[in-house]
Amino acid sequence: MINDKLSMKGNVKFVLSSPDKKDQVIEIKNLVVDTGLAYIASRMKDTTDAVMTHMAIGAGTTAAAGADTALGSELARVALTSTTIVTTTVADDAIQYVATFLPGTGTGAVTEAGTFNDSTAGTMLCRTVFPVINKGQYDTLTVTWKITIEP
Repeated sequence: MINDKLSMKGNVKFVLSSPDKKDQVIEIKNLVVDTGLAYIASRMKDTTDAVMTHMAIGAGTTAAAGADTALGSELARVALTSTTIVTTTVADDAIQYVATFLPGTGTGAVTEAGTFNDSTAGTMLCRTVFPVINKGQYDTLTVTWKITIEP
């Protein structure tokens, strides 16, 4: 029997580094939103849609839903520090985005994050909501977002 159904799963790792405390690490799953699924299909066709270039964090607490196109309450958006193809189960079966929110950027009670293909608007690929990460003005938050395509 041939199984031709693919699925996508995402995992996000948040590392909050504070000058005076031990690093706080949170790992959670994410949702590839409807616009993200359409984006993936369009990129398989051609390169009309721009690649993912930015990650945003926010203070919204509404659960992630397929119809989401933006964060609930965006605090900051930064350019990705890296984008790489990585291996999880099968060679080159995942893409990994990393973004770093430096001290003074995105300070506050962070409860949501998303990936985008623009510095101010654009298409949202993924969104996740999580328990609060209190990012102080001297803290650095590094977010590693991995999206795996699996059978």
